[in-house]
Amino acid sequence: MSFVAEAFALVFQPYVLLVILGSACFGMFVGAIPGLTATMATALLVPVTFFMDPIPAIAAIVTATAMAIFAGDIPGALLRMPGTPASAAYVEDAYRMTRKGLSEEALGAALVFSAIGGIFGTIVLVTASPALAEIALKFSSFEYFWLVVLGLSCAIFVSPGSVPRGLISLLIGLFAATIGIDNPAGEPRYTFGTVDLLAGVQFIPAMIGLFAVSEVLRSVVTRQERPRIERPGQPGIFRGQWINLRRYPAQVMRGSVVGTAIGALPGAGADIAAWISYAISKRFSKDKGKFGTGHVEGLVEAGASNNGAVSGAWIPALVFGIPGDSITAIVIGVLYVKGINPGPTVFITNPQMIYAVFIVFFLANIIMLPLGWVAIKAAGTILSIPTRVLMPVILMFCIVGSFAINNSIFGVILMLIFGVLGFVMEENDIPIAPAILGLVLGPMLEQNFITSMIKADGSFLAFFERPIAAGLGIFTIAIWCIPLIVWAANRRRSPQPRDDVTPG
Repeated sequence: MSFVAEAFALVFQPYVLLVILGSACFGMFVGAIPGLTATMATALLVPVTFFMDPIPAIAAIVTATAMAIFAGDIPGALLRMPGTPASAAYVEDAYRMTRKGLSEEALGAALVFSAIGGIFGTIVLVTASPALAEIALKFSSFEYFWLVVLGLSCAIFVSPGSVPRGLISLLIGLFAATIGIDNPAGEPRYTFGTVDLLAGVQFIPAMIGLFAVSEVLRSVVTRQERPRIERPGQPGIFRGQWINLRRYPAQVMRGSVVGTAIGALPGAGADIAAWISYAISKRFSKDKGKFGTGHVEGLVEAGASNNGAVSGAWIPALVFGIPGDSITAIVIGVLYVKGINPGPTVFITNPQMIYAVFIVFFLANIIMLPLGWVAIKAAGTILSIPTRVLMPVILMFCIVGSFAINNSIFGVILMLIFGVLGFVMEENDIPIAPAILGLVLGPMLEQNFITSMIKADGSFLAFFERPIAAGLGIFTIAIWCIPLIVWAANRRRSPQPRDDVTPG
């Protein structure tokens, strides 16, 4: 217990608390701007952490990350421009709620249940880190292949509209993911001699184009006004969340568990967690038909999963020094610079630092509530800005965000190309979100498939030889087959027209 007391003394210092507050505001600001993700917020903080001691440095990154993940929901709900790929999973529901005048209720659900998921993930991080990390280490390329396929399958089945249109969108994203030399063979593919395409299609400019620029184009073509902010007296940010908690307790717990578990898998992260949680929510919901029309249930479960995955990603990072996602990869680098080697021995050699990290996680998710309230209130004024003023400002932010990825004009060109593509897709009722997930998970799918085939000497049966891989594979194939079986059963049950019956 002396280590815990020492950890409290390290965290509850005026300087550390000011760092946490400043990092929270910074993360909230960066996450709320489309294109500036949680990973970018973390990367921008790294030079500042060089001048800090280990505890405030880690506190800054933890707090900024938690805030940025939630803040990505703000432009998604208000402008249909998700700040992160994870937010794209439920952007349709959040935006439709805004169109109904329920923007504060939608963002309140995202805020409250993100905090609940983050606190749950932190509790798991504190109590079960070694056990969960041990399970995570058992995942090989076979298990990751099925996990990625499961995430891609969820994108098809939960996308608004028909399954074939969702599949078309997913294939567009997967095709874009094949461009470049980042493939097992290291050969240029579909680059057409362009040096800039050798690095592939980066998903940040693509996501900005598909969601944000396509929305700007639509507003220009249709001259459609933005939805107005709700009037006083309508549901507020926190009002009704207690009702949602009582109405959807299983969804909250399920999203938190799934998010934490998937976050603990190295390389998985919040993107897959949000999509799988949203798909599970729709699959087991009594109101499946309401998903994608402005229904809060998917936001509750996927929102809890988002920040649960953020906490879960720290499990392999702290226990084994294996990054759970791009953010914890940056954190591990910062720890090494500070002379701290993450891994099993850190719990023995520097336990007070580990407990301090745990305390910071709890503080970050608690402080998220008041700061999120302020951010939502401030961002809500966007809805009162005339379209002719708002859209040029959004386009300016899009250009800045796309250029800032590599300080290259090519990012802006990619953004514009995908903006036109997104506009054409939506005009033909093809959903955009599956394309984003295909672009993000495509390289992971190819890498794990090729690696697995090399290990198995070309045998497909190897994908079912390991227990966890077999379970994931059977579950994924069942998701594909069950709709076909139900369709065939309904077709057999429906009465067939008789040819021998003549009129009159």
